[in-house]
Amino acid sequence: MTKLVTIYGGSGFVGRYIARRMAKAGWRVRVAVRRPNEAIFVKPYGAVGQVEPVLCNIRDDASVRSVMSGADAVVNCVGILAEAGRNEFDTVQAEGATRVARIAAEESVGKLVHLSAIGADLESGSEYARTKAEGEAGVLNEMPTAVILRPSIVFGPEDQFFNRFASMTRLGPILPVVGADTNFQPVYVDDVAKAAELALTESVEPGVYELGGPEVDSFRGLMHRMLEIIHRRRLVANMPFFVARIMAFGFDMMQTISLGLFTNSMITRDQVRNLTNDNVVGEEAKGFAELGIQPVTMASVLPDYLWRFRPSGQYDAIKDSAKNLRT
Repeated sequence: MTKLVTIYGGSGFVGRYIARRMAKAGWRVRVAVRRPNEAIFVKPYGAVGQVEPVLCNIRDDASVRSVMSGADAVVNCVGILAEAGRNEFDTVQAEGATRVARIAAEESVGKLVHLSAIGADLESGSEYARTKAEGEAGVLNEMPTAVILRPSIVFGPEDQFFNRFASMTRLGPILPVVGADTNFQPVYVDDVAKAAELALTESVEPGVYELGGPEVDSFRGLMHRMLEIIHRRRLVANMPFFVARIMAFGFDMMQTISLGLFTNSMITRDQVRNLTNDNVVGEEAKGFAELGIQPVTMASVLPDYLWRFRPSGQYDAIKDSAKNLRT
């Protein structure tokens, strides 16, 4: 009988790539999301009826259990970068992750993969990083055989990192960044999905795996790479942390005072705290090497989706192709 995997947050940036890979591997895929009508795009990932979006609220036991019924494996991709409404760091990343693992153990699910993040730390001053660590602890306590994946900044066609800053270059000659000297190790989204697929379909040692691409660069360096690809010249200006904290405080207060009518999608105080720390794979951490995966470089992927931010869009891409053919 065909195996079934339930992917919580399976329509999100990373989740959709895992769903696609599991469908190609022949599994039935249940994509558990809050708004199934907005996740219809996952259905063509497989044959008719193979991939199905279903309603689920990770904050509710009965909801989590109902979509896990009969599953052979579970993946939890649910996470938030900023709090909004009832979606708070504690309820989603700590309590929600622990809930999924507890119910998976009660339902005798064979395998569990949990998506966390590099920087998860119980002692962190960042609520994001602390609750990520609490979620990991809860998962391993409830299901010690779980595989936890900690990616660095994830890039790909739907990312909210390179796409966001490339879009900002259209607004003026200056590109402001917070933490310009903070280092990152960007990882391609499908490489993360491949790691999840291996953890579900092969014999992978339980524990934590930190996933980073083959290149480490500063925030400033990543922006210069992006600018070179999109053929734009901008001044990458480092915003001092004390200035960023003041701005973030103002945006956070606007969200609070407006009772959620305004959502701070600019920068939060918690994000500023995170940007003070490097986001790279630890020296002693298990990672892609232990999984037998060779991660792809940024140069092999970024031009494929950032070309639309060039001054002439697709026409610049066509000129590049013609130039490469001539040389």
